[in-house]
Amino acid sequence: MHSTSATVASGNRIQGSLAPTWTLFYKETLRFGKVWLQTIAAPLITTILYLVVFGHALGSHITVYPGVSYTAFIVPGLMMMSVLQNAFANSSSSLIQSKVTGNIVFVLLSPLTPTEIFTAMVAASVFRGILVGLAIFALALLYLHIPVLHPFWILIFAILGASGMGSLGLIAGLWAEKFDQIAGFQNFVIMPLTFLAGVFYSVQSLPGIWRQISLINPFFYIIDGFRYGFFADSDVSVWASLGVSLAFALITGFFAWRLLDRGYKLRQ
Repeated sequence: MHSTSATVASGNRIQGSLAPTWTLFYKETLRFGKVWLQTIAAPLITTILYLVVFGHALGSHITVYPGVSYTAFIVPGLMMMSVLQNAFANSSSSLIQSKVTGNIVFVLLSPLTPTEIFTAMVAASVFRGILVGLAIFALALLYLHIPVLHPFWILIFAILGASGMGSLGLIAGLWAEKFDQIAGFQNFVIMPLTFLAGVFYSVQSLPGIWRQISLINPFFYIIDGFRYGFFADSDVSVWASLGVSLAFALITGFFAWRLLDRGYKLRQ
C-alpha cells in the first residue's frame, strides 16, 4: 500500500511539474490551429505549385540520383523547406504578436520559468513544422512513389531542423519590435538560406565557388540529411549533416534560452 501511494504521489508531482509547459504548448498549438488556412493549407498550396512548375518543366530533363525522378527528388527538399519556415514562423509570430499587443505580460507574470517557456514554444514550433511536412508528404504520395529507406534519419533531421528554427524564431521575436522586422528577417535571411540549400538541385552540380558557399549554409546539411532518409543518397556524409544540424539546434537553442532568461526586450 505504501509503495502504491508513493508511486501515485510521484506521478502527480511529474504531472504537476509538466502542467505549466503543457498549458503553454497547448495554447500555442491552438493559436496556429485556429488559422489553419494560413498555417497549414497555404504551405500545401505553395508546394503544389512548386511541384507542378518544376516537375513539369524540368522533370524529364534532370536526373539527380539513379532511379529517382526529379519530381520525387525535390519532394523531401520542399518538405524540409516548409518545416523550417513554419517552425520559424510559429515562434517568431507568436512572440512578436504578444509583445505588440501587450499580452506577453500574462506569460511573464505566470509561474512559468524561462526554461518552461522555451520548451513549450519550441515544442509547438516543432509540432507545427512536422505537421506541415507530413501533410506535404501525404499529398505527394497521391501521385508519386517516394521511398522511405531510413525513417530514423528522417525523424532526427526533422526534429533537429524544426527545433533549431523554432529557437531562431524566438531569437528574432525577442529582437524585433514590430512585425516589419520579422517579415524582413524572413525575406532576407530565412527565405534565401532555404532556397539556396539544395531544395531544387544537388550542390554537386554547382560551380566550385557556389558549392563552397552552399557548404557553409547550415540549412543545406539539414535538407541533405533529411533527403538521405528517403533515398539513402546524399551530397555529403549523413554524419557530417547530423553534426552540423545538431550544432545548429544546440547553438540557437542556447542563445534563445539565454535571452529569455535575461528577459531581453521583455522586461522594460
